[in-house]
Amino acid sequence: MSQDLPHPRDTFELIGAARAEQAFLDAIARGRLHHAWLLTGPPGVGKATFAYRAARHLMGATPSPGHGLLGAAAEDHVSRLVAGRAHPDLLVLQRDPEDGKTRKQIPVEEARGLPEFFAKTPAIAPWRVAIVDTADDLNPSGANALLKTLEEPPVRGIILLISDRPGALLPTIRSRCRMLHLTAPGEGETTAWLRQKRGIGDEDARRLSAMAGGAPGRAWRLTSTDAMAADDAARNILASLPRPDAAVMLALADRLRGAEGAERFTLLFERLAAQVHDMVAERALAGEGEGLDRWAETYGTLVDLPRAADAVNLDRADTFYTALARLAAQPC
Repeated sequence: MSQDLPHPRDTFELIGAARAEQAFLDAIARGRLHHAWLLTGPPGVGKATFAYRAARHLMGATPSPGHGLLGAAAEDHVSRLVAGRAHPDLLVLQRDPEDGKTRKQIPVEEARGLPEFFAKTPAIAPWRVAIVDTADDLNPSGANALLKTLEEPPVRGIILLISDRPGALLPTIRSRCRMLHLTAPGEGETTAWLRQKRGIGDEDARRLSAMAGGAPGRAWRLTSTDAMAADDAARNILASLPRPDAAVMLALADRLRGAEGAERFTLLFERLAAQVHDMVAERALAGEGEGLDRWAETYGTLVDLPRAADAVNLDRADTFYTALARLAAQPC
């Protein structure tokens, strides 16, 4: 189950995006293709995959209807150039280069290269295309450099911006883009896709799809983690409140320490927060309002604690016990 999800430039299918792809094609057909598109939606829904599909289409790749509205033939010359990162009319800005290094942000120097890229006429394609993956990874200087390009729309140039948090972007950037929101497919569609692509059983595929909110990329990545064990642990913790078994909690806390415990820590808090959220929503719909405010605050704590622990390098086991104490103090 350790197979990595193919990079978006090497992905030639995308489930659940037909409406967004039709909107993009309609804009082309009407001759009203906006120069900048802001692709939004939850993580793992396929925003980067959409961007590469749109780029291949704009740059003249041979269509492949069997791969959807923006599908392109993998063996096409354009597709091969994109896959090889060798297409002269495609520029990709991303936080982490593919040489194994890690960067905190997209360097401002790369964002400042956009005007020079778009100043040139297309070399071999009808359009020059830039993909920013993601706009969330631009620092203020990089965002301002991008804004200058957006303020002067390039001739025969299209910018595709990807964002998980569009509300955090500069309002002036959002106002100069056409927003296209991608939604997750239904959990049933993602379950079937996951079962086919990963060869896992129906129940496991269903659980992972539900945990991912139906987002295919997120569900795929969860198959290579202890997500279901974390989900079971979170359920057992909540069921045992207000007095969870001390020995069981100690054993669980020990598994959160060290390098190998980092992923378990993140998954456990994600599953605790998700299950508390679902419980609060269920009780609210049933008209059981008593104590829900305190549970809602606890949900916020479960979301914030891992970030705080990472920011100041807190002991993960201690952070877990802090969350456990907060949970135990809530009304049953």
